[in-house]
Amino acid sequence: MNLNRIVLKWGGSILLLFLIVLIPTGFILHTIYSGLYYNDKEEEINDLSSRYANAMKSVQDRDILQMFVTLSGFTNNEVYIVDKDGMIVADSGIAGIVAGEKIKANELATLKKGEAVDKEYHFLPSTERFLVSGKPIFNEDSFEGGMFVMSSLDAIDQSLTQVKLLVILSGIVAFMIASGFIFVLSRKLSAPLLEMEKATRKISRGHLQTRVNISSDDEIGHLAAAINDLAVELERYRSNRQEFFATISHELRTPITYLEGYANVLKNELYETEEEKKKYLSIISDETKRLVRLINDLFELAKAEEEQLTLEKELVDVRKIIDGVIVKVSLKAEEKGLNIEKNLTKHTQLVQGDQQRMEQIFINLLENAIQYTESGKIKVDLHEISSNQVKVTISDTGMGIPDEEIPFIFERFHRVEKSRSRDFGGTGLGLSIVKKLVEMQNGTIHVKSTLGKGTTFEVIFPTADKTSLS
Repeated sequence: MNLNRIVLKWGGSILLLFLIVLIPTGFILHTIYSGLYYNDKEEEINDLSSRYANAMKSVQDRDILQMFVTLSGFTNNEVYIVDKDGMIVADSGIAGIVAGEKIKANELATLKKGEAVDKEYHFLPSTERFLVSGKPIFNEDSFEGGMFVMSSLDAIDQSLTQVKLLVILSGIVAFMIASGFIFVLSRKLSAPLLEMEKATRKISRGHLQTRVNISSDDEIGHLAAAINDLAVELERYRSNRQEFFATISHELRTPITYLEGYANVLKNELYETEEEKKKYLSIISDETKRLVRLINDLFELAKAEEEQLTLEKELVDVRKIIDGVIVKVSLKAEEKGLNIEKNLTKHTQLVQGDQQRMEQIFINLLENAIQYTESGKIKVDLHEISSNQVKVTISDTGMGIPDEEIPFIFERFHRVEKSRSRDFGGTGLGLSIVKKLVEMQNGTIHVKSTLGKGTTFEVIFPTADKTSLS
């Protein structure tokens, strides 16, 4: 048996806590019963000694002394009587107490003061013990002696022994019952955790279809749901990654094939006219640019994944950046017959950010809009939405994004309608990089889209007076 199993740890901890409570409780119960027994016996002999002492006015009458000695036999107690000098003048035959001997001086002094003498008497080698209560005998104001009543503690000790055995037996039975109950409870409580352990090990070995049964709506149930969600995410991640690598392989293979093919044509002079030669050179140039763009995207993604993207933050004018970006992408838009409309606030909009990365964000978004728009227009808006926020909106009249794809649009490796994206040269990296760059500059990005009508990206940045330098 593995002693590290959670059942043993959990059950052992609960049993230890149970013992920590049970043992002091048993001790307290024993102490309470002992006190009750002793108090009852003390009250009994105190009452008897007081009544005997009050009833006796003189210790000189032998008949009266004998009467009290005889009376003690009916009460299952022992007595001895002393005179005013502390000498024992009568006793009921207790070992160690002999007529003619004197009691201790301090006891006699206590009696003369009118106070009671309470003590425990034990005469060796006998094992019997007695509780003793002594009361003074007065005749009016004259001290005549003392009356001592003794009660054996053997009966009390036997009763306490029985109580102790009963408490111990009850504790053992309670411990055994608790052990069984705790073991069953621990097995029940730990079963979901052990199931989750097995499931996570299967998931770690690549069995991503593994799921955990959710049997409760508490923290354990929430943990099971989290493990299931993790498995779903890992499964989707693996699927996307496989698709991504397949896409990248295709994207790399295509330009390289073109480059190799047309380079061989030019090398072996297999063209007939200069126009044909220029056409082949143009294809080589385009495929080279495509390859460079793909490599740059991969490089940016790798740095983003490793948290190695660095920013050179400064005060930048968002309006000026957008103006510059529109100029850079306008040629691509004109080639497709698209018109870029801009509606930019006339005021300077300063944010704390990296100018180059800010340009990269809007270039990616605008090129994405141009890439997936065949006709219509692209609109860029810039305005304040509050005293400390500025929003940039980029809208197109392109093909749009299916509703089920929108939640995943910014995830790495994700491509909307893979075959269509491949036709347009997409790699599924651009928007993931954009989102990372926006968040690194304290911004947020959102997307709205209607299939067949167009897509709108909204980027919000805090203005410079609310942003601290990094």
